[in-house]
Amino acid sequence: MLMCPVCREQLTLNERTWRCENAHSFDLAKQGYVNLHVVQHKHSKTPGDTVESVTARREFLSKGHYAPLKNEIENILKTLNQKTLLDIGCGEGYYTDAMQQHVEHCIGVDIAKTAVQRAAKLNREITWVVGTGAILPVQDKSIGICTSLFSPIPQQEILRVLKKDGFCLVVTPAPQHLYAMREALFDQVNLHEPNKFVQQLQDHFTLVEQKRVEAPLTLSSEDLKNLIAMTPYAYKAKPEKRQQLEKQNNFEVTACFNILLFIKK
Repeated sequence: MLMCPVCREQLTLNERTWRCENAHSFDLAKQGYVNLHVVQHKHSKTPGDTVESVTARREFLSKGHYAPLKNEIENILKTLNQKTLLDIGCGEGYYTDAMQQHVEHCIGVDIAKTAVQRAAKLNREITWVVGTGAILPVQDKSIGICTSLFSPIPQQEILRVLKKDGFCLVVTPAPQHLYAMREALFDQVNLHEPNKFVQQLQDHFTLVEQKRVEAPLTLSSEDLKNLIAMTPYAYKAKPEKRQQLEKQNNFEVTACFNILLFIKK
């Protein structure tokens, strides 16, 4: 299902190299992923999440804090009976690893090479790709369900790669997501707006299902540090407010998620 990022022809895996009919080739890294983010599509030397952010996310998620969200996503996938899944912005692979159990072929793509390197060690059954949502590295009409969890939604590319009647599953922060933490970090807290994604996709997708998941959390100072580091709050908050919050222990906050399931019109 992979597509050559240079000429857009189909890629075929031969031993440890992906090749297209025009002789463009991409070797598997020792960790088991392939880098299809070619130089001409890059806008910076090291795009995507930093090493610190990826490490913090792995530490935080591995403790099961967001397991209620993961479990609900799995429940939805069980009902869809799709064979092929593309996870856009897969990060270090926590959710992708779980979703792979419910499809025959799973591809995880992220622009951050550091994140994909971590992800590739989790599950060898997944095709891990360093790539960009601007040009999703998969063939036209080859995917049954695209997922975007807290990631950008490249609508035109999703439309291109989805099969007829394919699904798009989007997870966004609900309005009150991590409100207590944001209140401690910022002078003014603006509520998240999940409905903007419904409006963004309504021309080409029909909303099939909408669910809200809440996870009350009691976090240690270490958990707080990791949670802040894995979010944009890490660089948006004032350093003194961040340091003050990170000293707290048994901090109570609720994670609130909005799950949106769309079908292609």
